[in-house]
Amino acid sequence: MKGELVPSSELIAYAEERNVAIAAFNFNNFEFLNAICKASAELDVPVILSTSEGAINYLGIEVIYPMVSSLVKKYGIKASLHLDHGRSMETVLLAIRNGYTSVMIDASDKPFEENVKITSEVVKICRPLGITVEAEIGILKQGIYTDPEEAKEFVERTDVDMLAVAVGTSHGVYKFSGEPHIDVERVKRIRELTGKPLVLHGASGVYRDFTERLGLEGARGLDDKILISAIKAGIRKVNTDTDLRIAFLYGLREYFEKNPKETDPRKYLRNASERVYEMALRRLRVITLTLS
Repeated sequence: MKGELVPSSELIAYAEERNVAIAAFNFNNFEFLNAICKASAELDVPVILSTSEGAINYLGIEVIYPMVSSLVKKYGIKASLHLDHGRSMETVLLAIRNGYTSVMIDASDKPFEENVKITSEVVKICRPLGITVEAEIGILKQGIYTDPEEAKEFVERTDVDMLAVAVGTSHGVYKFSGEPHIDVERVKRIRELTGKPLVLHGASGVYRDFTERLGLEGARGLDDKILISAIKAGIRKVNTDTDLRIAFLYGLREYFEKNPKETDPRKYLRNASERVYEMALRRLRVITLTLS
C-alpha cells in the first residue's frame, strides 16, 4: 500500500516482476530525505530509504521513523526504512525497536562460519516480524570478490532474504586507474546458484558530472551501461550514497558562489536539496525505469 512503510521484500518483488532493481538511497538529514521521497513520487516508483550507523548517531534513532513515515505518507509513496551496514546485533535490535522494516547485518569482515552464525540469528529474529534481512559476503573495500559456491552455501544455511555481493564496485569516490567495472558473469553465477535477490553496494557513478567543479579530478563513476548489465544479470537492489553527497555539496557551493553573503539556511539548503532531488531522479530512471 502506498503512503506507508513496508518490508523491502515487497519492493524487491516489484523489481523481480519487471526485471529491474530498487534504488536504496542513504539519507543524512531532512533535506536528503525530502528530496528522495519527492523524486520517488515524481516517477511513481518504490524506493528504499536507508540510514547507516553514522546517520543514526547523527540524527538520533528516535527521530528517524517519525520523520520518514510522515514524508512517505505526505508523498504517497511505497517505501521501506532500511538499516544499512548494521555491524552488530545491538544495532539491528535498535533498528527493529524503532520501526525499521528492513535491516542489513554486515558480518562480511568476519570468518565465514561466524558470518553464517550471526546472520542466521538475525534472520531468526526478523522473519516472524516480517522484517527483511540483507547480509553480505565478500569485502568491497579489500577487493575480495564473492565466491559463487560460498554464496550458495551461505544462503542455504542462513535463508537470508537478500545478499550483498562484492563483484568489482567500491564504496565512496572511485580513484582507480582505469574504469570501474562489474564482473557480470559472477553476478549471473551467484544468482543462478542462490536464487536470491542480489544487492550492489558502491554503485555511485553519476557524480562525474560535478567532479571538476568540486576539485575531484581523476574520480571515476560507474557507467550506467555497466550498471544496467548487472541489473539484467540479477541485481535487485542498488545502493546510492556518494552520488547524493556530491550533489548536495555541489548545490551548496553553487549557491554560495552566487550569494556569498546569504545567511538564511532555508535558501541555501533548498538549493542543495534540489540537486539531490535531480540526482535521485536520474538514478531512479536508470535503476528502476530503464528496463521496465
